[in-house]
Parts: sequence; structure tokens; C-alpha cells
Amino acid sequence: MRLLLLTASALVLASPAVAQQAMPHLPAELTPEAVAAADDHLALEEVQGAEALAFVRASNERALASLTGDPRYETFRREAEAILTSQDRIAYPTFLGEGLGNFWQDAANPKGVWRRTTLESYATDTPAWETLLDIDALARAEGEDWVFKGANCLAPDERRCLISLSDGGKDAVVVREFDTAAKAFVDGGFSLPEGKHRISWLDADTLLVATDFGPGTLTESGYPYIVKSLKRGQTLAQATEVYRGDRSDGGYGVSASVFRDAEGVVQAVIFNRPLDTFRSERSEWVDGRVVRLNLPERASIYGTIGNVLIFSPEQAWAPTGIEYAAGSLLSFPLATLRDGNEVVISNQARQILAPGPRQSISDVAVLSDRVVVARNDNVRGRVSIFANHGEWGWTERSVEAPDNSAIDLGDASKSRAQVFVASQGFLTPPSLGLLDAGVAIPRRAPGTPPPPERIAPLKAAPALFDASTHQVEQFEARSSDGTLIPYFVVRPRDLAMDGSAPTILFGYGGFQVSFPPAYKPEMGKLWLENGGVFVQANIRGGGEFGPEWHQAALRENRQLAFDDFAAVAEDLIARRITSPDHLGIYGRSNGGVLTSVSITQRPELFDAAVIESPLIDMLRYHLLPAGASWIGEYGDPRVPGDAAFIAAYSAYQRLAPGREYPRVYITTNTLDDRVHPGHARKFAARLGDLGYDHLYYEETSGGHSNDADPVANARRWARHYVYLSQQLMD
Repeated sequence: MRLLLLTASALVLASPAVAQQAMPHLPAELTPEAVAAADDHLALEEVQGAEALAFVRASNERALASLTGDPRYETFRREAEAILTSQDRIAYPTFLGEGLGNFWQDAANPKGVWRRTTLESYATDTPAWETLLDIDALARAEGEDWVFKGANCLAPDERRCLISLSDGGKDAVVVREFDTAAKAFVDGGFSLPEGKHRISWLDADTLLVATDFGPGTLTESGYPYIVKSLKRGQTLAQATEVYRGDRSDGGYGVSASVFRDAEGVVQAVIFNRPLDTFRSERSEWVDGRVVRLNLPERASIYGTIGNVLIFSPEQAWAPTGIEYAAGSLLSFPLATLRDGNEVVISNQARQILAPGPRQSISDVAVLSDRVVVARNDNVRGRVSIFANHGEWGWTERSVEAPDNSAIDLGDASKSRAQVFVASQGFLTPPSLGLLDAGVAIPRRAPGTPPPPERIAPLKAAPALFDASTHQVEQFEARSSDGTLIPYFVVRPRDLAMDGSAPTILFGYGGFQVSFPPAYKPEMGKLWLENGGVFVQANIRGGGEFGPEWHQAALRENRQLAFDDFAAVAEDLIARRITSPDHLGIYGRSNGGVLTSVSITQRPELFDAAVIESPLIDMLRYHLLPAGASWIGEYGDPRVPGDAAFIAAYSAYQRLAPGREYPRVYITTNTLDDRVHPGHARKFAARLGDLGYDHLYYEETSGGHSNDADPVANARRWARHYVYLSQQLMD
């Protein structure tokens, strides 16, 4: 035990004077002005500032000397690149007109090609792909660092598409109209400058666009709050406003969703106005009028079947006196939800599915008269088809799927009544199949349920690492309030339970994001094959058990997510799977909050931490774009009560001298416009100020998603695993 440590609870209860002495950068007053005055690294928040870039250059030189100079680096890099550019990977398809589309990156085309084929050809071992758009060639021709961010195509023929292109991998994109028949951008077609756009096709000559329309048209978070109708040939300045939120809105910006039937006919247009990260106001565009919908503020909308809306309330909801549980799946006629109309009992059955306490809905595909639902059962995947029989209710037919795996719904086609379904496990490579959801489902099921529907296999990826020596187990750890927290352990079958196993503990714990079992070939090759153990903790804040599992760790209850993570670490040590000298943690984005807090609150548990693309300065996160959009998750540091509970864990302010922190590795991207690089820079700088050994590396290209270039991504993973090997294996 390291004697210099104070427990987190002791620090929280200490007097302001004691806390100030222990943590010199935690101001006694938590006003924004006092927090800024106590921050001696504000210059590092200037993304392209001279001081910031000098800090990055010096830090990168030191980090690369340690990481790429390690004799393992080149082997790791080569192995990771072979995996990430492998021709044997599954080319995941989308429905595109009469055929299928796919975006593909490899060593020859690191920026990728958007291509298409037929379903019949795709099902063969050697599909005949036709290139629609070569991003590498486009980037060379235009002298730009283009990254493909998707195509939004107009149903039903999907000939006209809106292509999103990012400069270097940022979330902000430029948009250009593309003709898939001509395989070229449309001369004089729709074109939008760089921005965080929200765009939907209304018809062949009209878009519904939420974007930056000029001064005063973005929220504090930098997202749009106005929707306009943009006609072909018009400039943004000529577009007609159709919906408006408010500049004070939170979340990720207003948007318009256009729901269509199998023939592409519009069934509903729904505006989503985020009030904060999770609460929204919804309205329908009815005959040119905006009509509020009486929906719960916390809800997920999946689509429409005729005049019926399919959605999940993420809070208990009782519009007719009948209470529907948070996380259930419902179907309500839109007309009864419109403001001014009474929500009445009709001949339409309302509830499709109500998950149990250890279950959650992970995805929903809405077809013409049925829905396909993927759900987690104790973090294991299940799939069912539900057919709508009106007053007779929704009838379920299960789908045969691999056990102990993650199940993901891919793209769905209403016109074909088909859904792609993927499955994978920690040691099981991904497979992809096609579900024909148009199967007959009896209105009244007989005494015995029909046999499970089968998924027609299409593709199976080969093993990219040797999994024969390892096994997967699921355990539970008891957290600080007694809640049992599930976690998976991937370990060698012959592991000696003596606490010596080098172990990576991964967690996220936020934004209702679930982490079921997943095949991570770079981890398997670079870590498991070298004798390592991998652990995935399904802590609160995630969505593994539905909205309540997420909401249990919101705002003032955030400490529970950190306690859950520490409880898993303690359980691993108690089981003698590993020990503090061999236990490291990894988290990125919101997981960077988790990992930075973990090493400041409980450093005695860990000897390594990869803190990637992180939020860390939680008392100023709302000032670093796009931080204010997450106030619903973390709270508002400008509000005294919120600032108090945020300050109780914010790792940047709680760094203190005289502690025994592990040697951490912090890394981010200069062009990350989702989580500001200032968080990572400042944390690294303060560690250095206090004399703590650490590594900091900042990639100068690529955005938050690390999807710009698989070759660069291979270097990223090599750096991660070299560091973890140094800390936990050497």
C-alpha cells in the first residue's frame, strides 16, 4: 500500500484550506473566473497556438523516442497494419438502389473507395465491385486531406446522394451532391461549405438543412438550432426557415428526420430539438405547420409504419394512465400524439416489447409492417421480429443467433423487408448474414411458438489472431452501493492465478453506450497472443441494462461510475487474476474522464493508463467546443451546486504533489473537433509541472474517430501496446 495516498472520500470531506493545500490548482471558489485564474495552462487550449504547438512537438519527440524506439514497436505496427488493411475483412454493405454499397480502405487505398455490387455478387467469394468514388484520387486531385464521412441517398432509387467529406477527419464536413449512375459529382448540384450539418432529403429538389446560417445561428456548443428548406439552385442565404429552436439549446443541434414507406413516399417529417444532451422536444411538420408531439423528453425515435410512430421512452411514461417502462418499445399513432389531440386508447396495440431488469434494446429496424429488434440479455445479444396486428397486438418470432455474442443490426431495406445482421465475440471473428424479415408471423401464435427464423449466412471473417489458448468468462463485482457490476475477462486457459498476469481493464460508462463482447483483432494479436489478459467492465453510465443503468451515473451521481470501475479492479485483484503492478486501464473520449479520475482517486490499483482523446478538465469542459452539448451528462460548471460535485472528481484540478501516480500515456488528435485537444495537453503539462513521469503524444492529423487512415491507425495501436507492454510486462 502506498502511504502517501488519501482516499477520495477523505479529500472530498476535507476543509477547503486542506484541499487547497493538497491540490494547489483546485480553487477555494469554483466560479468560472476563479477556475480560469488557477489554470496556468490556458494557452494550451489554443488549438494552433504557438505555445501549444511547441508543447506538442517537444512532447511528441519524447514520446516517440520511448515508444517507437522500443524493439517491439515495428513488429506491433506491422501486425496491426496487416489486420487493419486485410483483404479478408468483411466488407460491410448498405442497401443502395437495386444493389449494395460499401466503403473500403486498405493499404492501396488508405483513404478508401466507395463502391457497389449486386447482392448476388456480394454473396460470392469474389464480389465484382464497381468503384463509385475514389477518395484517395479525389484528395490528390484537389490537394485536400479528404476523409469520407458517409453518403445520404434519396430513396427509392438512391441515384442522388449527398457525400460528406471531412478535412483530416474532423466532425465538420463539406457536402456535395453525387450521381451514382454517372459516378460523378453533380454539376451545379447541392453543395454546402464546411460545418456540422444536419441534412435530410425532402424530395429530389429540396433538402431540409440545419447548419451555420451566419452569425447568431449556432448554439453555445457550436451546433445549429434552425432548420431551413433549401431548394435546388438556392444559396443557404435564400433558404426558407421552417423550424427554429433556441440559441440556448443544448445537445447536438436541431435536425429534421424524413420517414418514408417502401416506395419512398414521405410518411412523416419530425423535427428534433435537443434541450440538453438527452432531453428533446419533438414536433411534426403537418401540411406546412409545425405541431408539437406529446412525447417524453427522453426518448429514441426509430421510424414509422404508416401513421404509427415506433419509439422508446427513456423514462417512465403514462400518457393514458397506463405506465410504460423506461426502455420499452412502443407504437403510437402520430395523430394521437399531436398537441391538442387527446392520447386515447385505440385499436392499435401500444407496447411491442418491455425488456427485463438485466436486458436492454440495442437497435431497432423499422420495416413496412414489422420491426426487427436486437437486444442485450445480460450483455449478450438476441434478435426478434415483431409483426403488427393492430388490435391483436404485436406478435414475436425469435431469430436464431449465436450465443454469448454481440448482435448488431446493419442496414435495413423496407422495400425488400431485409436486414443485415452481424455477430461477433471476444474470441469469435465477425460474421454477417441477411435476415428476411418478411416471414409470415401468425396473428395469434399457436400453443407452441414457431421455430426461430434463420439468418442466411453471407460472410465470415477469418481468425486474425490465435484464440485457441484463451477463454472468456463473465463475473460480477460489488460496487460501493452494493450494485453488482458485470465484467468480461478474456484470459489464457492455463493462467496461473497468482496475480502476475498483465491485464488491461477497459471501461467507458457514459452516454448510454453499451459495450457487449466484440472481436478486437489488434488487441488479440498484440496483447492476448503475448500472454496478456483483457477485461471489459460494463459499468453504470452505459446502456447495457437500459436507460436506468445510464441515468444512475448522471451528473451528481457520476462517482458511481468511477466506483464501479474501481470495484472491478479490486475484484480482479481479489481473484488473483492480476495485481496492481500488472493492471492497466484504457479509455477514450468519455472513457478519458474515467481513466484520468481513476488514476487520481485510486492510483494504488493501477500501474498503467492509456488516456485517449479525453475529457479531463471538467470545470472548463463546457468552454471547449463542443463541450456544452454534454451538460445533460455531466452538469453545468457555471452552476455552483454542479461545480461542487464536478470539482469532487475533475482530474485536472485534483492532481497533487506527493502522490504515487502510475506513468500514464495520454494521446489525442490536433484536429479533434469533438473533444478538444486542450484537455489532454493540459493534463500532460500539469503532470510534468508536478514532476510525474508520463508520455504525451498528439497526432497532428485525423479527428476524434481515428478513421482517417488505417495505416496511421496501425501506428496508433502499436504505440498503445508498446506502452502497455513496458508498464505491465517488463
